[in-house]
Amino acid sequence: MVEISICYDETADRDLPLPQYETAGAAGFDLRACLPDRGRITLAPGQRALVPTGLRVAVAEGYEMQIRPRSGLALKHGLTLPNSPGTIDSDYRGPLGVIVMNAGQEQITLDHGDRIAQGVIAPVVQAQFVVVEQLDNTARGTGGFGSTGRN
Repeated sequence: MVEISICYDETADRDLPLPQYETAGAAGFDLRACLPDRGRITLAPGQRALVPTGLRVAVAEGYEMQIRPRSGLALKHGLTLPNSPGTIDSDYRGPLGVIVMNAGQEQITLDHGDRIAQGVIAPVVQAQFVVVEQLDNTARGTGGFGSTGRN
C-alpha cells in the first residue's frame, strides 16, 4: 500500500468526506467538488471549468495520481475530463483541482460536495533517452493509425 498525505486547502470545507475507496476492489477513489460558499457551478454544453477539491496532496515518489472521469457521470450527463487522465506528480504541492467539461447536449449543474472525478494511484517509470542513428526493425514497421486492422 502506498501512503498519500492529504491536507486541507485554505478554503476547504472540512465537513466533506475525504477521498476513499467505495469497495474493497476499487482502483479509484472519489474526488468531490469543494465550491466557494458551498455553491454550485452550471456548465453549458462544451463549457469547461476548473473545480476545486479543497485538498492538497503529497504523492509518494515513484508514483502519480491519475485523475479520471467517473463513468456514471460521463454516461448519464456527458461530464468528462478533457485532459484525461490528468496527472498529479509526486513533487506537486499546490491545490488539487479537476478540469471538467460538459460533453453532453444539456447543461450540467455541479453542487458543492458532488463526486466529480476519481483518482487512481499508479507507479511511474522514468526513461533515459538515448540518441541512435537508426531504430530496430519490427513486423509493424512504420504503420500508423489503423494499420493493425479492426480485429
